[in-house]
Amino acid sequence: MSMTESSDVDKGFCAMSTSTGQSGKEDETYELNYHNYLMLDHILSSQVMQSELKDKAVHDEHLFIVTHQAYELWFKQILYEIDSVRNMFMLPVLEETKTLLILNRLSRVALILKLLVDQVDILETMTPLDFLEFRLQLSSASGFQSLQFRLLENKIGVLESSRVKYNQQHYAKVFSKPEQVKMLEDSLEQPSLFQLLEKWLERTPGLAVKSFNFWELYKRSVDRWLQDMLQQSAQNETDESVKQSLIEEYKKQKESFESILDEEKYNAAVARGDRRMSHLAFKGALLISLYHDQPRFNQPSKLLSLLMDIDSLMTKWRYNHVMMVQRMIGSKVGTGGSSGYQYLRSTVSDRYKVFLDLFNMSTYLIPRGYIPPLSRSLKRQLSILIHEYMPRDSDESNEESDGCENETEERLQDLNLNGDTHKAIKFTL
Repeated sequence: MSMTESSDVDKGFCAMSTSTGQSGKEDETYELNYHNYLMLDHILSSQVMQSELKDKAVHDEHLFIVTHQAYELWFKQILYEIDSVRNMFMLPVLEETKTLLILNRLSRVALILKLLVDQVDILETMTPLDFLEFRLQLSSASGFQSLQFRLLENKIGVLESSRVKYNQQHYAKVFSKPEQVKMLEDSLEQPSLFQLLEKWLERTPGLAVKSFNFWELYKRSVDRWLQDMLQQSAQNETDESVKQSLIEEYKKQKESFESILDEEKYNAAVARGDRRMSHLAFKGALLISLYHDQPRFNQPSKLLSLLMDIDSLMTKWRYNHVMMVQRMIGSKVGTGGSSGYQYLRSTVSDRYKVFLDLFNMSTYLIPRGYIPPLSRSLKRQLSILIHEYMPRDSDESNEESDGCENETEERLQDLNLNGDTHKAIKFTL
């Protein structure tokens, strides 16, 4: 029974339920209480110690089982939350009123992951000698066989090409049951959270408005900031070696910015695998990051931050797991036949980060004094919640249409820019 599906639960634990036999008469009446609602008989009897079955019960095996069962229960809840967020992102129109609900559920995921990171400390109260007492009883059982963790990685967006092979084979090879294979295939075929976020960022308001050519204004601001930085440091430096060092730093900074400002260079980096997010989505994320204080960007900015938190916590969990394994078995071969510590250590890297582009976003932030001021019409648009289908006053629409082209032209002229503007696209959060 699902906690969210039973209407009886809303009435408390005193709800009544009946079962009917073949005679059609009521055979049994029972009260739905705490114990049977949570199916505790089933859950609390599922800790079967292999050492006990062989009449050599090892005390710490019970802790080992309970800890990993708790992991799997929390993985199930995380998948439940991630699926609900993905379903909202897959709606034809994602209204901004849904953003708070998405934030709430992603915050829940982050808090659960924090709990899982800390849970490793409990398992480490078991010593390596304690673990050795029952390790052989595990046979080929391995954490690598956790189906839910693989589903979680796929649904968030870990790339297949980024995975480290397990014993020189694909991770799916350890799952032989048809239902398991089907779940893995579905998790790969359906859009991941990363892919859905990418499409959402491509519709960021402000990327395609006549009154505010964000990318051209940003380019000019970057150039101005780099020039000012060079003049204030390198040109005023008397020590030639220090001056040369500052000039080299300036060149590196300029080259770094050119890698995103030039769309061809950016797309080449995507093709090489150095970047993952589309250029348009990257611009949307950068726009949100620079103007996160605008009311309509408050929640999107928090969303991006939460996704980085989730990515970081998964990395921390991997790292803590690696350290625990090294502490318990050293360089021994893992129970599943893997290289143990060496294999797990290879998974703690940027290749397993899903939202690496968001982490690197801070490279391209510029000081507030250089951030281009918003146009009047865009600032108004970002200051209030506008429903896509909300009727607008015809005079107001005409007024904005007449004034926006003049306004962007004035801004571009102030910065010696061309007046090229992007074609407008529909945006719905």
